[in-house]
Amino acid sequence: MGRAGQQESGAAEDDGHHPSGDLAATFARITAALPGGGEERAGQLAMAEAVAAAIAGGRHLVVQAGTGTGKSLAYLVPAILSGRSVVVATATKALQDQLAKKDLPFLQRHLDRPFRFAVMKGRSNYLCRQRAREVAAGDDQLELEELDESVGPFGRELARLVAWADETETGDRSDLDFEPRPRAWSAVSVSAMECPGRAKCPSGDDCFAEAARERADAADVVVVNTHLYGAHLASGGYVLPEHEVVVFDEAHALEDVMAAALGLELGAGRFRALARISRSLVPAEVSEELDGAGRRLDDALEPLRGQRLLETPDDELASVLALCRSRADATVAALRSSKGDPARVARGLQAGGHLVGDLAAVAGMSDDEVAWVEGPAHSPVLRLAPIDVGEVLAAQLWTGVTGVLTSATIPPNLATRAGIADSDATVLDVGSPFPYAEHALLYCAAHLPDPRRPGYEAAMHAELEALIRAAGGRTLALFTSRRAMEAAAAAMTPRVPWRVLTQDDLPKPALVRAFAEDETSCLFATMGFWQGIDVPGRALSLVVIDRIPFPRPDEPLTQARRERAGSRAFALVDLPRAATLLAQGAGRLIRSNDDRGVVAVLDPRLAGAGYRWDLVRALPPMRRTRHRADVESFLAGLLAVPST
Repeated sequence: MGRAGQQESGAAEDDGHHPSGDLAATFARITAALPGGGEERAGQLAMAEAVAAAIAGGRHLVVQAGTGTGKSLAYLVPAILSGRSVVVATATKALQDQLAKKDLPFLQRHLDRPFRFAVMKGRSNYLCRQRAREVAAGDDQLELEELDESVGPFGRELARLVAWADETETGDRSDLDFEPRPRAWSAVSVSAMECPGRAKCPSGDDCFAEAARERADAADVVVVNTHLYGAHLASGGYVLPEHEVVVFDEAHALEDVMAAALGLELGAGRFRALARISRSLVPAEVSEELDGAGRRLDDALEPLRGQRLLETPDDELASVLALCRSRADATVAALRSSKGDPARVARGLQAGGHLVGDLAAVAGMSDDEVAWVEGPAHSPVLRLAPIDVGEVLAAQLWTGVTGVLTSATIPPNLATRAGIADSDATVLDVGSPFPYAEHALLYCAAHLPDPRRPGYEAAMHAELEALIRAAGGRTLALFTSRRAMEAAAAAMTPRVPWRVLTQDDLPKPALVRAFAEDETSCLFATMGFWQGIDVPGRALSLVVIDRIPFPRPDEPLTQARRERAGSRAFALVDLPRAATLLAQGAGRLIRSNDDRGVVAVLDPRLAGAGYRWDLVRALPPMRRTRHRADVESFLAGLLAVPST
């Protein structure tokens, strides 16, 4: 848990008396306490009332709350006033930080009902005292040698981490004042697949991860990321404290995040990690053969990168997986007989048990799962995921808790796809308080060639240049592929007089800050920037989207979902995903009541395809045009207004 969680856990004790009062009066009081005196929002109150009714009646709620609604307070206030135990799961760290460092501390100061909250993260986010003590004591000769500061940056980082273990109160990686190399952090941390648990670890009684769990057990509201919630379900419900209500914020990402969390990943790194744990505990040939099996797996997976494994792995991969299973079994058997350090033996058995189980799952994959290979050439991994997470969620989640699913953009049929029967859910759209119709213009460059035709890229670059010039820079250009982004940046840099940034120039927070502070700069980026970017003001006056963001036809999980959907695949799989992502990208434009600007889609299919209205209806209610002259006139009007 972070420092904020430490402070939050000290809130006043629950006295058992919690009259909820009138939500309208509560929100009026809370709004008045906002910095600068906030404004009351009808959509926020409507959402809060719906959340309160859902919790009281035990009925699931799916609510779309557009940008500016204030949805986090709209679900937090009624959830806290209900007196129920609540978990809030977010898809991004930015929202998790907002809840933990801003919204929940604010409510502790201004809500009549006392409550406690905590932030809980996966084990690998916390330093492991036992690992740090082993490194410091020289129990691992390789790490002891690397701890010598003369070895270089890695040794110095490892030394700093070992020293930090005696200084930190939280052990939370985010509390470090430097960013350690992944290898250094992994030397002093463990994943859930390695940790043997409090009872089997000599450092269990002063474990940072266990302390975070204890704070979560005592909290009324626990903030986690959605992937950790998926791990909780995959574990059979042992990761998180028991709770009565779960809120999935950024619920548009729920299906994909759950597919990843409920699946598995196999790569050579897991074999190397287990071999390293076991090195001094088992005969040398056992750990060496295990490490060799990992290298064989690397070699077998590399030529299959980007491919889906239909039904069963090919003969060569199947043979390698069988070898890996044999070597993993032998390592686990040797660990069970080991007389070595009990803590390391317990960690090895935990990691080995998970590895053996995952190898068995791949060998026995069902028709309800899909497997594929991805990752870079030097580190390919085999992924296995459920095709339909709704079946898993229906069986493991919704009968035990009340769910609130919310986002600024709710995909069509989200409840059904998440395993909630239509009869068990209320679906609501509270809109957005922002005046899109007056402040925003949607432009489709209908005259451009189809993106799948020759000549599109050159024409698109010419259109992009004209739009950037009309906006005086001030452009966020979003692309559906890295290649398209790089080509556009290379074309625009010599052709426009303003700074052109790309997502590769700086770390994301610094990049967004540089874009916001240099008002006339342009930022070119791919999928990671279609959501979660918040740049209010004139620095972002134009959002350009190169193509309708349909999923790739060869993306394995989407491909498997299409096969399930049959003849309705485009309508049930491709179109909803494209509409949701398009709306997320367009949502980068208007971030405050005073923002004005243009969303330009450089894909003529938005103007002429038979499915265009499914896409347009997913977007905020902006005025629409096909004429660039309208855009140029609109942007000229913005530039004529002096900057404040």
